[in-house]
Amino acid sequence: MTTDALSGRIRSMLEESAAVKRRAAESEACIGALRRAAEVVALALSSDRKLLICGNGGSAADSQHIAAELVVRLQSARPRRALAALALSTDTSIMTACGNDFSFADIFARQVEALGAPGDVLLGISTSGNSPNVIRAFEAATARGMKKVLFGGGGGGKLLPLADVAFIAPSTVTSHIQETHVAAYHAFLFALEDILLGAP
Repeated sequence: MTTDALSGRIRSMLEESAAVKRRAAESEACIGALRRAAEVVALALSSDRKLLICGNGGSAADSQHIAAELVVRLQSARPRRALAALALSTDTSIMTACGNDFSFADIFARQVEALGAPGDVLLGISTSGNSPNVIRAFEAATARGMKKVLFGGGGGGKLLPLADVAFIAPSTVTSHIQETHVAAYHAFLFALEDILLGAP
C-alpha cells in the first residue's frame, strides 16, 4: 500500500469515528440515555449503594476505566470522596474458576449474585448487545433488585429489553462503537459528578 493510500485510510477512519460521535451528540435518545444513566447511578451512589461493571475484551478494559474514574477521581479540580464501583473483569481467580466449574457465560452473573444487592446498579458493556455473559449478568441483577444500564451499539441486541437505561452508539462498526463509548463514558461521568457535587 502506498503512503498516500495509508494516509487516506487513517483519515477515513478518523472521519468515520468523528461522524459517529457527532450523530450521538445530535441524538436526543443518546443524550437522554446518558442523562438518565447519570441520574440512576448518582441515586445509587448517594444512597451508599454501588456500581458493578462488566464487559468483554475492550469492554472489560472500559469497565476498569470507569471504575478507576469513580474510585480514584475524574477531575483533579473537583475533589470528592471515593465512590463505590467495581469492574467484574478484574478477578482472574473468580473468572477462571467459574469458567472451569460452570461456564464462561456465568463469570459475571456469579459475581452479581455474590456482590449485588437491591439499590445497586449493574452497568453492562456490549457492542453487539448479545454477549451471553452480560445477558446472564443482567438477568442476575434483575433477580437481585438492581437497576441495569447498557452501553451498546447497532440495534441494542438481546440486552436492550433487559436494560432500564440504554445508550446505543449509532453505528454497527465495532471499533467506532467502542470509540463512541469512551466519549460517552466521560460525558456520563461528568454529568454524574454534576449531580453529586453540583454544577462547577
